[in-house]
Amino acid sequence: MKKVAVIMGSDSDLPVVEKAIDTLKSYGVPYEVHVYSAHRTPEEAKSFSQCAEENGFGAIIAAAGMAAHLAGAIAANTTLPVIGIPIKSSALEGMDALLSTVQMPPGIPVATVGINGAKNAALLAIEIIAVGDSILSQKLKDERHKNYEKVLEKDKAIVDKYNN
Repeated sequence: MKKVAVIMGSDSDLPVVEKAIDTLKSYGVPYEVHVYSAHRTPEEAKSFSQCAEENGFGAIIAAAGMAAHLAGAIAANTTLPVIGIPIKSSALEGMDALLSTVQMPPGIPVATVGINGAKNAALLAIEIIAVGDSILSQKLKDERHKNYEKVLEKDKAIVDKYNN
């Protein structure tokens, strides 16, 4: 099974990023976590990106706040799918990170989840890897079915409480 790289621009992003890590763990997907900054450690970010495919990765999650150039810097140096997590910062509530992650130039795509959307980033990475892994694909289907059942249980409880 391919690994997922989880890269954050700063260790201050870890409280958000841990939701992605926990999700990858729960599906049994191997991963590596690193702190690389597009601005402070550009050579390390570039080197990691350029070698990611040959090192067994199938997708890369990149989380950063503020100017949030990390996902784009990673994507510029690999053809692996890159998923950006814009991290909420105090200045613009994460809108700056969202826009700089989602507004990539043609030819360098970055899939972008919502602000602080680490769990969805992990699920998207798992879906990408599951294209070639029927066991992982079934785990995703099973989880979707569990979520379906949970919503119907909640509906029944509301109906029983409020409808005659």
